[in-house]
Amino acid sequence: MVDPAMGDSPARLAAPERRALAEAGYARLEQLTHVTEAELGQLYGIGPKALGLLREVLAPTGRGIKASAPAS
Repeated sequence: MVDPAMGDSPARLAAPERRALAEAGYARLEQLTHVTEAELGQLYGIGPKALGLLREVLAPTGRGIKASAPAS
C-alpha cells in the first residue's frame, strides 16, 4: 500500500515512522537501498517492527536495505 504523502513508502508504517524517514530525507523506498539497517535504526521512531516492514515491502521488488559492512 502506498501513501501519496511519502512517495512510495508503505502506508502501513505508523505516522512517527513515516515522519522519521521524511525528516531524514527519505521520501522513496528506493532511497533505502543506499542506507544500512543500522543507520535506519538510529532514527528516532524506526525500530525492529518498521525495519521488518521495510524489508518485507522491498523484497518483492528485488530491492533491499543496504547490507551492513562486515566488522573489521
